[in-house]
Amino acid sequence: MGFVRFADVGETANPLSTIRNLQKLPRVLEPEIRQSTASDGYVLHSRHWQANVARPRGYVVALHGIQSHSGWYEYSSRRMCEAGFEVHAVDRRGSGLNEQQRGHAPHHDRLINDVVQFLADVRHRRNREAPLSPVILLSVSWGGKLAVVTCAQRGEQIDALALLSPGICTRIRPRPDQRLLLRLAGCLGLQHKQVPIPLDDPALFTEDSHWQQFIDEDPLTLHRASVGLLNCSLNLDRRANRAPERIRCPVLLMLAGQDRIIDNPATRRYFERIASTNRTRIEYPAAQHTLEFEPNRAQFVADLIDWLKSVCSK
Repeated sequence: MGFVRFADVGETANPLSTIRNLQKLPRVLEPEIRQSTASDGYVLHSRHWQANVARPRGYVVALHGIQSHSGWYEYSSRRMCEAGFEVHAVDRRGSGLNEQQRGHAPHHDRLINDVVQFLADVRHRRNREAPLSPVILLSVSWGGKLAVVTCAQRGEQIDALALLSPGICTRIRPRPDQRLLLRLAGCLGLQHKQVPIPLDDPALFTEDSHWQQFIDEDPLTLHRASVGLLNCSLNLDRRANRAPERIRCPVLLMLAGQDRIIDNPATRRYFERIASTNRTRIEYPAAQHTLEFEPNRAQFVADLIDWLKSVCSK
């Protein structure tokens, strides 16, 4: 294993003011909204940050959580771009800028295929521009379970894996009777029936009142999910449990010590099962679930970029 480190968070800042200030940055740091068509015809949106160097150090494909979208992570994406990385932050189908079938996914394999297709497109671009640069799959929260399953099944597409507060082992999960009802609803053809997402409280993500307001007022935050998407999540849970022994690329795990969503002890045990001999774990004892919304988020992003650079040097 590479190393385990515990980091601190300190400085305070007004995130809404930060957003306004970021809007004044040079246009080169603004994301380009792109569209790509999945193999079933669904149009997926993503935010693309072009690296500020001729040959990118690496190519980052980022997956968000169940309620969030790529727009929540613009600060870290900009910082990675400034450090020479090309960033593709993908909105999951039914989420973010994707208005079609809001909150729905038909099957867990469909979600995996979306990620694999996007990775293949990025690798094709990488092969033309900077063939020695790695393709890194980065995931936040719920996106972590999708990331580890994709990495286990299609490891040839991924050179390194970053898991930020990954939703693989969680404190908030459906009870056995709720899982049974979800399965039954799916069998009865009620895949599109919408139910509230049980994380619909901004305080679960951050203690910062400004960021809580941001989450609460964000029109793209997902508040309801379909029976189909929730069954996809259950299926990914089972496959994620079998994934660690098949993951052999370098892996980064970042944990927030005060996380009310993620089961950190179980996540550490899961991390130890990963077959890769290049594993790095960094913990932030005072932090809440969404590191992007922490007062001293610059520290976590600096740690992330340092790890990305270490992967590129291999």
